[in-house]
Amino acid sequence: MTRKKVLVTGGAGFIGGNFVQYMVDKYSEYDIYNLDLLTYAGELAKHKHIGDRDNYHFVQADIADRQTINQLFEEVRFDYVVHFAAESHVDRSITDPGIFVRTNVLGTQVLLDAAKAAGIAKFLHVSTDEVYGELDFDPETFFTEETPIQPNSPYSASKAASDLLVRAYHETYGLAVNITRCSNNYGPYHFPEKLIPLTISRAVNDQKIPVYGDGKNIRDWLHVWDHCAALDLVLHQGVSGQVYNVGGHNERTNLEVVKTIIQTLGKTDDLIEFVTDRLGHDKRYAIDPTKLEKLGWKPKYSFETGIAQTIQWYRENEDWWRPLLKRV
Repeated sequence: MTRKKVLVTGGAGFIGGNFVQYMVDKYSEYDIYNLDLLTYAGELAKHKHIGDRDNYHFVQADIADRQTINQLFEEVRFDYVVHFAAESHVDRSITDPGIFVRTNVLGTQVLLDAAKAAGIAKFLHVSTDEVYGELDFDPETFFTEETPIQPNSPYSASKAASDLLVRAYHETYGLAVNITRCSNNYGPYHFPEKLIPLTISRAVNDQKIPVYGDGKNIRDWLHVWDHCAALDLVLHQGVSGQVYNVGGHNERTNLEVVKTIIQTLGKTDDLIEFVTDRLGHDKRYAIDPTKLEKLGWKPKYSFETGIAQTIQWYRENEDWWRPLLKRV
């Protein structure tokens, strides 16, 4: 039996890194290639326990480097591409939108061209619910796959552009694709500039925890391991050309998330520091995952279970996140 070859871009980051580990552990008969440029948020320490596995391979490369990417696709006949690689921090996109366009849009286009030329079996593009814009505070409203795309930040605009490119390569060239759009992820190996790991690290260090505006912006939280299971399902069973939303119906205000972490760590709310709101800060995100559930997916983690596990993981793995604080 021929071994399947899977290219995972951005596999040194948070979600991509967890997905690499998931795939290496679950599919011993697959060769998993982790391609990452190792920018500020990428690191390989998370993969030290799989580094010597026969089915794990690392390639350091820039997805926007057409010559390098084309050569890789010629040398390794990939069956699948799972595309995570992206600049993803909204604040950084506000101060430097150009790098987001280069990586998220042009880099995706380079990968699509290589995938088309190689005739791969599936290109799975991992996107975000932020491409839909924002919802009001009506708890009965949700993003569906039919919600119009109307991004509000340079980050989400760059992801929306890459989504449309992926769709166009399916419609124009017949490339087999899926697009997934997930809600906010949390869990192990999350780079400590994002809300949950930042709050944990600052609370552990008794430092002030910044909260934008009044803290009432709502996000729908998804454990990264539930996300990995969803991507596995879509990769193998998703209908080509379709979009699948991934969310766990775990809506919380940012302030509720911060207070949950503070209380779990035995700290006080005195650590909270309200700061000037982010430019264009979306009010609320909430996903309707019905379409994915019909494919057979259900999240295993409630927010209460998942956040407790995540906090414990960070308490037990300070040797991983403390060296990264200087990069934030």
